[in-house]
Amino acid sequence: MIKNLGFNFDNTYADLPEIMATKLSPIAVKKPKLVILNKILAKSLGLDLSKISDEQNAEIFSGNKLIEGSSPLAQAYCGHQFGHFVMLGDGRAVLLGEHLDSNKQRWDIQLKGSGKTPYSRSGDGRAALGPMLREYIISEAIHFLNIPTTRSLAVVETGEEVIRETKLKGAILTRIASSHLRVGTFQFVAAKQDIATLKTLVDYAIERHYPELIQAQNKAVALFKAVMKRQIKLIVNWMRVSFVHGVMNTDNMSISGESIDYGPCAFMDQYDTKTVFSSIDHYGRYAYGSQPVIGQWNLARFIESLFPLLDKDEKKAEKIANDLIVNYEDLFAKEFHEMMKNKLGMISDEDQDKRMMRDLFKLMHKNQADYTNTFRYLINGKFPQEKLLNDPDFIIWEAEWKKRLSKNQNSEDAYKLMIKNNPVFIPRNHKVEEALSEAEKGNLSKFLLLCNVIKKPYDENVNQEDYTKPAPASDRIYKTYCGT
Repeated sequence: MIKNLGFNFDNTYADLPEIMATKLSPIAVKKPKLVILNKILAKSLGLDLSKISDEQNAEIFSGNKLIEGSSPLAQAYCGHQFGHFVMLGDGRAVLLGEHLDSNKQRWDIQLKGSGKTPYSRSGDGRAALGPMLREYIISEAIHFLNIPTTRSLAVVETGEEVIRETKLKGAILTRIASSHLRVGTFQFVAAKQDIATLKTLVDYAIERHYPELIQAQNKAVALFKAVMKRQIKLIVNWMRVSFVHGVMNTDNMSISGESIDYGPCAFMDQYDTKTVFSSIDHYGRYAYGSQPVIGQWNLARFIESLFPLLDKDEKKAEKIANDLIVNYEDLFAKEFHEMMKNKLGMISDEDQDKRMMRDLFKLMHKNQADYTNTFRYLINGKFPQEKLLNDPDFIIWEAEWKKRLSKNQNSEDAYKLMIKNNPVFIPRNHKVEEALSEAEKGNLSKFLLLCNVIKKPYDENVNQEDYTKPAPASDRIYKTYCGT
């Protein structure tokens, strides 16, 4: 057992009913080697990892040596994967425990790629280096874009190979989350028809994430409303920065409202609502523009799992559920409209705002305009060799937009708002692939450079302009893979 590094475990999930998890330790690996350690994140958690060597850190973050106070387990859950219901669970992950930082904030510390569990089905329980580094870079980018997310503390090579389409280097990611409670967690308990455990789980989720709801008259209803609001904000934020999650299964929808499970995810360059990056999403279920609809679909599955707690009368429970889920569309539309107003510097409310937003999207799509750079152009006037700028309809639109901004009381405030909501830098897909390709060969220089760029996504930097360019035309048909 490793001691005295600042870990402060208080493992409440381990005390839930037995059906919720299986207690087991990570499976040891042959030759762990530290690839990257997020020292700033470690410090913010109150961990002092600098007093031990890279070799010792590798032993910890591979799971070869357990930390004092940890209580490792694999969580059980279900999921609708591409619409199909499946019994799942942590098939390649182990939750070491819950760490309390100096502010008494609770953080799950999970090893991803830590070996087989009872939920692995036919999987090997392992992960490859490339996908784990992808999760590291994308989750950190989402964090610095000011969007709630799980974060990455470390990546360790295992010294073993994993077999996918080819032989790949094995790796383990250490993931930090405010919890790993998912819609699929509730679906699992509902599928077991264990109402007592369902009540316990609702109480647990409220106590952990929504303590203001402890006195609610109907806790299940209150929890659903709170989760729905957070999920709407989350998806709107994804769309604000052109992020496509890629695999919005119900087991990948966090009850805390954090982005979780970065598999076939990517950022859209040219604006197109049908943008899909996942190699297995053949019908565009999780396309950029489908994310709002899927959010509602997933929440409908969540409220279904809470039926027994809504009302003892099944018909009344169904009516309550329908009345709750129908609010989603209006709530989402309002949140999305406010987000777009911020991106366009529209402080006051004017009748033409919605029409102007629609017109801009049509012009961006027609001209295959880069999403991120279009909004930055409106701030700084820089948009080299862009077809959009020569479109007569856009020239008219831009003149109307400038006139529209004059209706704000203070034009300076408008630009401050735009700067805050429109990133200069996103992890461009071709830059991510370039960095991962080199990292898999043992050269981390491009990966570390990209890590540095994404830490200040809203700041102009003339020395990093190469990171603002979309992929060359030859790289625009881009596919990502799940990694399992």
